Amino acid sequence: MSIPVIKHVRAFVVRGGGADYHDQGDGHWIDDHICTPMSKYPQYKQSRQSFGINVLGTLVVEVEASDGTVGFAVTTGGELGAFIVEKHLARFVEGAKVTDIEKIWDQMFNGTLYYGRKGIVLNTISGVDLALWDLLGKIRNEPVYEMLGGAVRDELQFYATGARPDLAKKMGFIGGKMPLQYGPSDGEEGLKKTIANLATMRERVGDDFWLMFDCWMSLDLNYATRLAHAAKEYGLKWIEECLPPDDYWGYAELRKQAPKGMMVTTGEHEATRWGFRMLMEMGCCDLIQPDVGWCGGITELIKISALADAHNVLVVPHGSSVYSYHFVITRQNSPFAEFLMMAPKADKVVPMFNPLLLDEPVPVNGRMKSTELDKPGFGVRLNPDCTLTRPYTH
Repeated sequence: MSIPVIKHVRAFVVRGGGADYHDQGDGHWIDDHICTPMSKYPQYKQSRQSFGINVLGTLVVEVEASDGTVGFAVTTGGELGAFIVEKHLARFVEGAKVTDIEKIWDQMFNGTLYYGRKGIVLNTISGVDLALWDLLGKIRNEPVYEMLGGAVRDELQFYATGARPDLAKKMGFIGGKMPLQYGPSDGEEGLKKTIANLATMRERVGDDFWLMFDCWMSLDLNYATRLAHAAKEYGLKWIEECLPPDDYWGYAELRKQAPKGMMVTTGEHEATRWGFRMLMEMGCCDLIQPDVGWCGGITELIKISALADAHNVLVVPHGSSVYSYHFVITRQNSPFAEFLMMAPKADKVVPMFNPLLLDEPVPVNGRMKSTELDKPGFGVRLNPDCTLTRPYTH
């Protein structure tokens, strides 16, 4: 069988939701008084958009094969990512066989090493990588999860991230992760409010429902330790991303000091096997949360997951919709998945990348059958009603 080659790679930008899920309108819980590293500055305290969390927008990468098949993927990256794809990464993609995914990844990573390694460059590489997996799945007429070795369970189960864990329980989710609202800049009063809110939520959901805090890089070691111990009596399952991503030493110490039975988790803003190797070899966490659209794509997540398996660390990817679902269902060390509640009031289930993707599956009663993922590639389509712009060409 002749293997098609990749003829074209194209990069587009879209605004308003999509992979840049922080790019929402007014009144959305995801931008309402959430503690951040910028909370110490009063003018940037109330809204994450005030300091620019949504400035990038969504990057859409398309790869077209010589037989006319088109694969695509979405991630954050916007115009910066589009420039990198069109002006730099295209040379490694075009002309390669559609099966050359490992080689293309290696060339993209090493070719950008002098200015990349993490952040926007890895977001962009991830987008290209995911598009290549989508393309290969379409050519083979196979879903990505089948190409990764097949499902190890019949269905996925989800916890919900959002402002209303009590509503998430009614929708059938196994747990609810709340955004932390108060941090060090709010002093003792803020800590008391946090624990009071946790106590209220525990009363609403009962003892058997998971509750977690997403701290979004906003704390220091002392505050995070105090918060963990104050939350212990309310059965907090884990405390997430308390410290800056590069503070491996702080995470290692936090894990030592955290209450027994409470997990320390992080990794949403980490990238590549080398970053996660640091987290695991230094004993920083019990569970890692790589975002497949930011950490290096499926190709790199395979390596990260194998490393985690050898360290007895769970892998529960951050958000990322179908791109993580196809991975999680193939891994024994990924026993559940995250679902971001993108309804403004976190009161109903809507697709995470709405309105950009069509046919995006969502949990029903907190579950998703593997058969929901049975379409070729990642099984989603771009919404033609969304306005895509191509700021650069090559």
